[in-house]
Amino acid sequence: MSERPTPPDPLTLESWDRRDPDPWLALMLDRSLPIDPAAKLALIRDQSSRSRQFLLPLVRPFARLWIIVAQLVHTVSPRWPHAPRLLHASIAFGMKRFLTPDANRLILRHFHLGSQILRFIADNATPGFRPELAPMSPRRIDDVRDNLFLNHDLNIYNFLIALNAELERRGTAIGRVERLDFSAIEDEVALEPLPAGRLNVIDLQTAIELYTPAYAMLLTDRDFWRATNSLQLDETIGLYAARITGQEQHLAMVVNGHPLIPYSTLRAGFRLVLHGLSTELLHGFLRELKARQEG
Repeated sequence: MSERPTPPDPLTLESWDRRDPDPWLALMLDRSLPIDPAAKLALIRDQSSRSRQFLLPLVRPFARLWIIVAQLVHTVSPRWPHAPRLLHASIAFGMKRFLTPDANRLILRHFHLGSQILRFIADNATPGFRPELAPMSPRRIDDVRDNLFLNHDLNIYNFLIALNAELERRGTAIGRVERLDFSAIEDEVALEPLPAGRLNVIDLQTAIELYTPAYAMLLTDRDFWRATNSLQLDETIGLYAARITGQEQHLAMVVNGHPLIPYSTLRAGFRLVLHGLSTELLHGFLRELKARQEG
């Protein structure tokens, strides 16, 4: 009996059917966005998964209902429950047991990219000064247990406060830099092998929708409010990068504004996915500038 031929990879030209073109293939081949190719492949595989197609629509309404329940609880008791260790232990457990390798890769990679972007801004806006921030370079899922998500949010606000206080002390403002310092921007993010068991099938967006109610319940009201509204600082960070580089085209890719008018926390899960994409695109934009300057 002859072997059945292996079907072509749906994200390569071999699978192109002109009568029924795949939208994901078109996005995969499109080069208009400055994003790392491996990260783009992971994101498209994750977004086109059956988990996102069928599980996410079922999960989302219940997740948002539980956010409302959590906020009602914190209306009565704004500082209880407060269990960040339990929250991060449960997130790490879920990442290990249920998330796809692509989803886990994108999550861990995000902390590295965000940290590099903040260092790039500090190196160029205030040379010689670097705000003191919690380290953000996880190599494996267990690194999440050290309050990684909470510290990520704290870092963004502490960075803005420290940077602008230093600018005020110097009597200067963020402006264009002729010779940019790209020492913070790295081309590769090294991670340890990620779990790929039979149950590792949940996509990134569904996982975030599931984690957000736990975030709302197990942190204080102030912690959750601060975390969700930190997403709107994508616009602020994008503006800083634009002033330093003298180029603004990447601002069209920022979708989490405006920081002075907060969104409802019910959309935090979806906006968190947009935050991850904005970070990937800004980092990719800076990598392109770095290559151009070095070339």
